[in-house]
Amino acid sequence: MRNQAPRPTKPKESRRIPVRVILLALLAVPLVCSAQAPPDDFPHFIVPGHEPEMEALRNMYWKHYNGAGPGATLWDEWIPNPTLWPAVSTNAHMVEIRDQWNRTLSSRILDNEGYVATHQHPSIAHPLGWPFPFWSQGLGGFGWHFSFRETVGPPWRPDTLSDVKGWELSGASNLGMTADGWQLQLDGTGAKVTTPEQTIDTFQAPFIQLRWKAIGLVNAHPYLEWATETESGFSEARRMYFDPADPGAITLTIIPLYKNPQWTGKITRLRLSFDNPPAATVVIQALFTQYDTRQNVNNASFIDGCMSYFDWTGNVEFLQSNILRIRAAMGYLMKEQHGKELKAIKTTWVGHSGRSGITYVDGKKVLVSGQGIGDNYWDLLPFGNLDAYASLRYYGALRTLARLEQEIHAHPAWKIDPPNKEMTAERLEAHAEDVKREGNRLFWDPNTERFIACIDTTGQKHDYGYTFLNLEAIAYGYADEKHAYKILEWITGERIVGSDTSTGIDIYHWRFAPRATTRRNIDWYIWSWSDPESIPWGDQVQDGGAVLGWSYHDIMSRLHVLGPEDAWNRLREIAFWYAEVAAAGGYRKYYDGTRPGHLQGSGTPGGLGMDHEFTESILLPQTLLDGFMGFQPKADGFSVSPRLPKEWPEFTIDQIHWHDLILSIHANHKSIEISRTGGTEPVQVSIAGRKPVVWNGDAPLKAQL
Repeated sequence: MRNQAPRPTKPKESRRIPVRVILLALLAVPLVCSAQAPPDDFPHFIVPGHEPEMEALRNMYWKHYNGAGPGATLWDEWIPNPTLWPAVSTNAHMVEIRDQWNRTLSSRILDNEGYVATHQHPSIAHPLGWPFPFWSQGLGGFGWHFSFRETVGPPWRPDTLSDVKGWELSGASNLGMTADGWQLQLDGTGAKVTTPEQTIDTFQAPFIQLRWKAIGLVNAHPYLEWATETESGFSEARRMYFDPADPGAITLTIIPLYKNPQWTGKITRLRLSFDNPPAATVVIQALFTQYDTRQNVNNASFIDGCMSYFDWTGNVEFLQSNILRIRAAMGYLMKEQHGKELKAIKTTWVGHSGRSGITYVDGKKVLVSGQGIGDNYWDLLPFGNLDAYASLRYYGALRTLARLEQEIHAHPAWKIDPPNKEMTAERLEAHAEDVKREGNRLFWDPNTERFIACIDTTGQKHDYGYTFLNLEAIAYGYADEKHAYKILEWITGERIVGSDTSTGIDIYHWRFAPRATTRRNIDWYIWSWSDPESIPWGDQVQDGGAVLGWSYHDIMSRLHVLGPEDAWNRLREIAFWYAEVAAAGGYRKYYDGTRPGHLQGSGTPGGLGMDHEFTESILLPQTLLDGFMGFQPKADGFSVSPRLPKEWPEFTIDQIHWHDLILSIHANHKSIEISRTGGTEPVQVSIAGRKPVVWNGDAPLKAQL
């Protein structure tokens, strides 16, 4: 799955990203491996009589907190909350982590349509998308690479460089190869460079990427033309313009050829025209076809991440600087992803049809190159077209932005202009309810009584028992009450789905989380994951494996639907498991081959995800603050609604860093007491859903529950 590469127009429409920006933005995914004990100023979870479980959960939290921080955009939804609230003054971390999130969220790339870039590690795939698939993993694309400078190594690019045999120059001279690529002197005006003859299937090439730099093209309007099997010449009708490259750095120019209706069928040659004055120079590092690896959940993740940062910090300057970007991100979901029209997300990008890249003809496997490209964290699975997962995330982002717009309206002193009429808080809330109703109609399978993954372009529904999708649907409030109960009946084993591979107690075979899927899947994948049947059930995280972080949604769903006793029973089992893991010396020593289960991580495939790139493991202990304590940060204060299991006599969490305050909260079944240090601002505090009270902090805040 993630990070594991599967193996065997007009000027304004182009995308120009200096490669240095991509490298700086994408090489920040942290690894968490520390086995050190938490420092004294790390938050404590205190429940008398359950000290071992709480200590195990605190140690788990520290293991994944120590070194955690901003990564790819996908994780903007999940990582800000558990990294922003601990008041860890050791090494000034609680200040630095806020600065990191401010810088990262403020520098997320939005293209000119409002799509938010993925910011995962670099490759030769779409630089604003996921690192795979790329042209050399398919059939029908093509590429020329004259330098690998500032490009990551295999398997994220080809192994060998190209030569210039068969290329034709017009008005240009070959100055040979440099460390950056093929250098050309543009002798005359309107110089042109034409590729050798090569057959390119347009379905495999919705984009062309040009990596280059140029001197002397400041006011030029370069363009790409193409010849086809039926039209051997070049013409203005088969042309797309793009902007000149930066003179000082390699620029990644992304040309969205799929937008031109003439980009169809088989292409035989490409021609670059530079529209140049005399004596310009150009360096071509690479020219290659590109799949559309954009991800349809990025915008929702970005919106939620920005709100989390603002809730915890109260940084109005951040909000002033980013509100237009946040609204643009929502506008993209509404318009380009059809959310407003369909009340669901429909992804129409090339290769994102929801159909599998693995088919069978007369019983023989046939791979459909270019089909089955993923849209989210589960990168081998071809979510697409009418997408349930993207739709529930859209619902969550709508409610997030509605709350933010309410805050903006209530605080004219922030000096933030109101949104357009489509994005007022009232409109967003009403639309969110429509999205929820439509999702519970469109994506609910009455036979299995759970949500499906998507409906592809042929109308086929895809369902392999996706526990992660269904539990997130409950946690986001997307599932209606009846459906939430049915989902938990299935996942807890009370209800059996006869077509499933895993049923009953086996759904929790891995102990720390439910299986990600409950039905064996050897058919529904991206084409480049071509041999799923060779991997045993449970040895791939997306086919019967499990991911530790997604137990967060399991615990939160149980808490809200089945109550605190049920949620605590599940969380306690995980705490016992983690204590065993710690006693064995950590994840890698625990799963060393002496017991079932193989860990995935840092390029190694496996069925269990909990360390290395699985940074979302930090989420699980967050259930103690979000769930059992019911703490919700807000712009002017916070709310607290404890839900304690009967066997907990009381519950305390300290070192909660909200705005400039450090809070400690103590609750039992009858009362709550909140104390604070630092800061003098009055705080609006709502306890157990009551009307907020203003707390100046002169004395601890006490209330009956």
